[in-house]
Amino acid sequence: MHKLKIISISAVVLLLVLFTIYSLQPEKSEIQEVPQSISAKKPIPDFSKYQISLEKKKAFFEYLRPSVETQNGHILRQREFIQGLRAKHISGEMISERQMQELEWLAKEYRVDMGEDLDPVFERLLNRVDIIPVELVLVQSANESAWGTSRFAQKGYNFFGLWCFREGCGFVPKRRNDGAAHEVAKFNNLSRAMYTYMRNLNRHDAYREMRAIRKKLRDEMKPISAVAMTEGLLKYSERGEEYVHELKQMIRVNKEHM
Repeated sequence: MHKLKIISISAVVLLLVLFTIYSLQPEKSEIQEVPQSISAKKPIPDFSKYQISLEKKKAFFEYLRPSVETQNGHILRQREFIQGLRAKHISGEMISERQMQELEWLAKEYRVDMGEDLDPVFERLLNRVDIIPVELVLVQSANESAWGTSRFAQKGYNFFGLWCFREGCGFVPKRRNDGAAHEVAKFNNLSRAMYTYMRNLNRHDAYREMRAIRKKLRDEMKPISAVAMTEGLLKYSERGEEYVHELKQMIRVNKEHM
């Protein structure tokens, strides 16, 4: 005769509570999670130690390139997800609750207003959720960080001149004007810094023209050109046209090294 195992009521209640808590935990989302590149786990190289310019450039590009490619890959996965949902919507298929949550998260992340009509939501998201050319990221980060030697890059992974506006969120600039409240953002790792920089280009109103250039290239089935997209970065620097010209020149000079 088999012996029956008696489980107390309190044990059953505990199991039910644990099951409920577990079932309410959000699943890890590939769409939302910032991926970590191989280089992001390495210490920031001391780029100031290089006496020869070409060696410094090589070390700089080798350190940053994997992170750029990783984040672009992540953006493409987000983009494919949006395209897949748009195809389901057009064909009249049901979008699951989980998929809708992901879509709402993307809309919030990229500052796109959600509405009952999803067609404009998909259109605006696809305009924003797209890659930034590797060459553009590399020369802009080199320009903004003095080839990785700035204290903001060395101590806070900020190779991009990104600002933040909460007290204690970063470094207080030495040349900050009286009454100004911004700080130069500080990050815990390169992946988070790279993600934030690329998201900034993809969602900030100041870079609307850059995104329009990229969309036109996609619509015409042309390569997404770093040189062409620099034209949309006039507002990234107070130097405007001079800054854009400098980026173009840096792309041309360093093309064979990137």
